[in-house]
This record gives sequence, C-alpha cells and structure tokens, in this order.
Amino acid sequence: MKHMNIALDGPSGSGKSTIAKELSKKLDILYLDTGAMYRAVACKAISLGIDTLDEKGVSSFIDDIDLKIEYLGGTQHAFLDGKDVSSRIREPEVSMAASNISSLKCVRLKMVAMQRDIAKSMSCVLDGRDIGSFVLPDAEYKFYITADAKVRTLRRQKELKEKGFDVDFDQLLREIEQRDYNDKHRDFAPLVQAKDAVLIDTSEMTVEQVIDKILSFIERK
Repeated sequence: MKHMNIALDGPSGSGKSTIAKELSKKLDILYLDTGAMYRAVACKAISLGIDTLDEKGVSSFIDDIDLKIEYLGGTQHAFLDGKDVSSRIREPEVSMAASNISSLKCVRLKMVAMQRDIAKSMSCVLDGRDIGSFVLPDAEYKFYITADAKVRTLRRQKELKEKGFDVDFDQLLREIEQRDYNDKHRDFAPLVQAKDAVLIDTSEMTVEQVIDKILSFIERK
C-alpha cells in the first residue's frame, strides 16, 4: 500500500478519535492520538505546579520533555518520564489543562515537530485541531469532523460515567463550549476547517456510517 496520511480535525467530542482508531484498523496503518500528546504535556505542567497558560514556565521544560507514544497489545499508551500516564491524561482535570497548554506556541511547535516526523516515516491517521491546516497541510486526505455541542456533551458525559466520573451535564456543556472558543480563537494554529477538507457532521450518524463515508471518499480519490 502506498504511503498515506489522513488528517481528521474537529472540536472536542465530535467523535474524531473513535473514528481515527477504527480507520487505522480498517486500513492497517498507525493511529497517532495527538490529543494524548498535549494531555501528557499538561500532566507535566500540573506535576511541576506550573500554570498551563504560563508560556515562560512551560517553555522551561518543553524542549527536554520525556514523552513517548507507544502501542502495546494494540492499545496506545502515553509515557511521561518513563511512567505510563494513559489513564491520568483522561481525567477531567487534565482536559481543560490540555486545552490551555495546547494554545502555547512553544508546545505546539514541539508537538508538531514530533508528529511530522512520525507521519513522514509511515502511513498514519492523525486527529486533532490543526492537523490538516497546519501539522500536515499536504496530507492527501483531510476531513473536518463536527457535531452539535449538546450531542458532543452527551457523548463525553457517557464516556466519563463509564470511567467512574459523575459529571453534571450543564457544567460539561459549558466546558466544551469554552474549549471550542479557546481552540478557535487561539493566536497560533487555531481550530479551523482546512479549505480542502471534507466536512462531516456526525450528530445523527453512527461511527460505522462515518467510517463508510470516509472510506468511500478515499477509494474514489
């Protein structure tokens, strides 16, 4: 199979991570969870007591951060300073911290360099906020995955409940709307639909329907 990179962008809770994982399985290529990378950086800042909006503070460790993304038993794991933080990075506290820290230019430049190196070396599916517009502007396949904010909130609430976190719907909706605002209005590489990206609204679609639509487009192209 030829080398290919698939970029999936969109707001939090749109389903792009689930879709990216399934796509990678269908196509037998790597899935790189870029969000996990930013969450791990946020964990590092929290552990050091550094405000996740303090660029000077974050820049003090970002260049030398010991962060590795590995697949073990078919599951992606994030290792920070040699410790598996895969569960920690999914906690609610880290979600907003990751949104904050991903707005910092020093963080994005470091993560983007890592992501580009991986994408250059192998075929992969990447999901995030600026994959098609900034990280991999020359990616052959680009999709913008979105959904209604309330639908995304219900999905996220269900996901958190399954992990043992009892989160109020209205509070979670406010957080998701705030993340949307932060992602779309950050100064550096904001969330935006790339001009050549295919728009897919997943509000009333199943994962299987979205996968079929994406695969159909890839096959036609």
